[in-house]
Amino acid sequence: MTRANRPYLRRIEWRQGSQPQSAGFPWCLPAVGDLDGFEFQSEVTFLVGENGSGKSTLLEAVAIAWGFNAEGGTQNFRFSTAKAHTELHDHIRLVRSARRPRDGFFLRAESFFNLASNMDELDKEPSFTPPIRNSYGRLSLHQQSHGESFMALVMHRFGGDGLYILDEPEAALSPTRQLALLRRMHELVQNNSQFIIATHSPILMAYPGAKILQLDQHGIREIAYEETEHFVVTRNFLGNRQALLKELLGNE
Repeated sequence: MTRANRPYLRRIEWRQGSQPQSAGFPWCLPAVGDLDGFEFQSEVTFLVGENGSGKSTLLEAVAIAWGFNAEGGTQNFRFSTAKAHTELHDHIRLVRSARRPRDGFFLRAESFFNLASNMDELDKEPSFTPPIRNSYGRLSLHQQSHGESFMALVMHRFGGDGLYILDEPEAALSPTRQLALLRRMHELVQNNSQFIIATHSPILMAYPGAKILQLDQHGIREIAYEETEHFVVTRNFLGNRQALLKELLGNE
């Protein structure tokens, strides 16, 4: 695939005549105010920032506008356990490349259990097609640990030529498994894939060539890896652990 045809998601704009005027959530988030003309210029984009900055809200809106289920999965999943998403997706327009992806997945760490349950329920129904679990390593995701089931998803279900939207995937993974995810991401990027990931992991956001976008009270801005709070805090803690613990916990 040529550079002109990727990434698959190129830009976010307000729908014509649809820019909201409300001061409530999520319109009050500075990051939401920066969405018009917001561009994705890399095969791997990380959204970083403090809790409440709008990372998951933005990721959710993009995923739903693309056609994914609000609680995660492929575009074929349509289960719903609770309507907790905002209406932001109704107000944005996604500008796509000329070539559409053949694969895709929206992962939400907070609703991954619900996704696994829906898969098990669907596999119990009579069907002339193979069980859904066969595409995820042939074992029910509920019969594995959280980290194992997530890696089964990434290794077996993610097939390349895809758009993969991941919300805090590190929640399920040990540091070693995060490194394994980096390797698998690289394989998929080389196979014409795009990743958009909200994360707090300094391991994941170290992916070479990734674009890191900081969401904060000023809106959205690109930031260097070494300037992220995640890198700075981790480096300072590992390099001066005893002094920092003494300061945090007192002199005991």
